[in-house]
Amino acid sequence: MQIMSAVQDGITIATLTGRMDAMTTVEFDRWFNEQRAGGITRLVLNLQGVDYISSAGLRSLLAAAKQLKTHNGILALCCLGGTVEEVFRISGFLSILPSFPSVEAACASFQ
Repeated sequence: MQIMSAVQDGITIATLTGRMDAMTTVEFDRWFNEQRAGGITRLVLNLQGVDYISSAGLRSLLAAAKQLKTHNGILALCCLGGTVEEVFRISGFLSILPSFPSVEAACASFQ
């Protein structure tokens, strides 16, 4: 998995590409912990480039969202598609984590 991030108006926007499974979730967790240590509280994850997510990936995203919430922060997802969107829908995660059709809409939700 690749993670590219940028900060825009105080919001960290990360674009994930590849698979989010038991092996690659370690990379996301390490990246997220570095970001949290840097003080981020508002995070948008663009999942357009993610073509597979396992239960380990879902668990990792939920843990990240909970960590941000304890620091009065929020994690928003955007650009879900295909089987990844279906996994989120079937698992009920769309009712737990806010999801938006675009990066812009996700960022606007923080206002």
